[in-house]
Amino acid sequence: MRAPVTVSALVLAAALALTGCSEPTTDGDGASGPPTSSTASAAQADALLAPFDLAGASAQEVVDGLEADPGTRPLAVQASVREDHLVLGDGTTETTMPLPDDLFYVSVAPYVRTTHDCFYHALGGCQGELPGEDVEVRITDGTGEVLVEETVTTGANGFAGFWLPRGIEGGSVEMTTDQGSGSVALSTTPGSPTCLTTLQLAPAR
Repeated sequence: MRAPVTVSALVLAAALALTGCSEPTTDGDGASGPPTSSTASAAQADALLAPFDLAGASAQEVVDGLEADPGTRPLAVQASVREDHLVLGDGTTETTMPLPDDLFYVSVAPYVRTTHDCFYHALGGCQGELPGEDVEVRITDGTGEVLVEETVTTGANGFAGFWLPRGIEGGSVEMTTDQGSGSVALSTTPGSPTCLTTLQLAPAR
């Protein structure tokens, strides 16, 4: 006989979905669905973000600010990047912020030995293997057009994030560090992940 699921267990599961690197889920009552504008939700977001000096910031600024936060994960705020909105919470309160209509956020954690499953990037919870790593990055779309070609440094969470055009199919992310090179497929179409953790760096042969 299956044991009953308690309310506390459900709350814990919801919190873990925001704090950890999560698999795609089906939105239920709308709490994590496409956001609607309201004074109440804006006030909730400001309260959650005030400790990070991000109250009043746009969703894009919040994503960039939390991604770059030097704090050890997990952070005090839970922030899950979805296709078109950002879900914010603290375990008891949850609200959403709309992301830009023309941009799709993808965060990449290169690794050598250790990685983890991830679909929706958790800004306050995901932790990659290589924090503070200088990385040469080349991102192309399905036609081979270069969208990003620069050197970045992964954050304290081991990730590097990029705002890319929506609608990319058959693209790729290539990364090179002192520890090797690797690449991973990229898409920014509906249903695409915002978190890429399968880019393994291997020494050149």
